[in-house]
Amino acid sequence: MSFSKGSVRSGNRAAKDLIADHGGRVTRTRVAVIEALQIAPAPMSHEDLGAALAADDIPHDRVTLYRALDWLVEQGIARRIAGSDRAWRFEVVRPDSHRHAHFHCDRCGRVICLESLQPSSAVSLPDGYQLDRAELVLHGACATCGDGPGSDNDPGQH
Repeated sequence: MSFSKGSVRSGNRAAKDLIADHGGRVTRTRVAVIEALQIAPAPMSHEDLGAALAADDIPHDRVTLYRALDWLVEQGIARRIAGSDRAWRFEVVRPDSHRHAHFHCDRCGRVICLESLQPSSAVSLPDGYQLDRAELVLHGACATCGDGPGSDNDPGQH
């Protein structure tokens, strides 16, 4: 995932307010991560986020970035999406948007939001259980990696 210089501003008032509203310390890394997730066209991995911050000359280290992501997920500001490659992807939780499914390409590792497909939370749980969230991740090959016209079936050749 590539971002242009200046795409993560690290100072957005809304990001700062969001952190403060959740009782957290407003740090440069937390603000920058929220901003990167807000403008990302798809969920981002830790590596994607690190690259976006580095491209904008926002100082950070891997541990601080992991801690920022953990805190954002714990607070419900961001959510984790599991990938078959054992790498988490992250996206910002938008209060005005519906929940949606994701498609994970098992060949190239991309995770794509499927806005039109909403996971059903109509499940029957045993007495005393409470559902907090439901995730739906579909796996397969994306249009670029798939067997469609023009595909050479070589993963990673995007």
